[in-house]
Amino acid sequence: MAIETIGVIGAGTMGNGIAQVCALAGLQAIVQDVNPAALERALKTISGSLDRSVRKGALTEEAKAQVMARIRTTTEAGDLAQADLVIEAATENEAVKIRILQAVDRILRPGAIIATNTSSISITRLAAATSRPERFVGMHFFNPVPVMALVEIIRGLRTTEATVEEVAELSRALGKTPIGVRNSAGFAVNRILCPMLNEAVFTLQEGIASAEEIDAGMRLGCNHPIGPLALCDMVGLDVLLAVMEVLYGAFNDPKYRPAPLLREMVDAGMLGRKSGRGFFVYDK
Repeated sequence: MAIETIGVIGAGTMGNGIAQVCALAGLQAIVQDVNPAALERALKTISGSLDRSVRKGALTEEAKAQVMARIRTTTEAGDLAQADLVIEAATENEAVKIRILQAVDRILRPGAIIATNTSSISITRLAAATSRPERFVGMHFFNPVPVMALVEIIRGLRTTEATVEEVAELSRALGKTPIGVRNSAGFAVNRILCPMLNEAVFTLQEGIASAEEIDAGMRLGCNHPIGPLALCDMVGLDVLLAVMEVLYGAFNDPKYRPAPLLREMVDAGMLGRKSGRGFFVYDK
């Protein structure tokens, strides 16, 4: 099946990034969100990102206009019916995702693929909530989507090889490198990354070093491009907490216990860049 039209559910950071790379690759992108303001912000973010490419000489104004013309926004889920593949990029909450996936499953034609951008939730379990588990797959992009080269492709128990191959081919067409990952809590990258970030929060909580010193230590001592606490802020503290809770629940191992400071900051609404304040303060 030729994939030409991509539906993206969720106009947040991941959703707008996915829509941007799809449109840059010459595909039609339909971004659906129940919040009109979120859709407006998404278009503004994409336009700003493309403007930076224009200033660098990587894109012409004409090419930018063509990319923007390939992106359509809507508040109506029914508008996704024409999509060949829909990528769900909603909040990292299993009940919310299942509700969204069941709704889109009802309107898509039988051969269309449903992918989820979940960073930790079982693909098999999400797929089982739909009528097409064979055409359901995990397609986990990384933030910021236009910059990060990796896509984890996670097969559920009933995902067919053909579905995996189609999504891998699409990932390559988007300029990404796909890796195949077995369905397991946190998959591959977050299984390694999130406990490290959680440990950085424990290190701060215990007063071992300041946030600035922890991040400087990991940048300068381990050659990381960004410190772990700044990365927490970029990812979103609520997202990190959700992943840690999935890992803790799946493995029942205390090494995955979320740091109490992480939970308290989420309770306080200090979610990182998206709220203007996390471990560091940002201009919104």
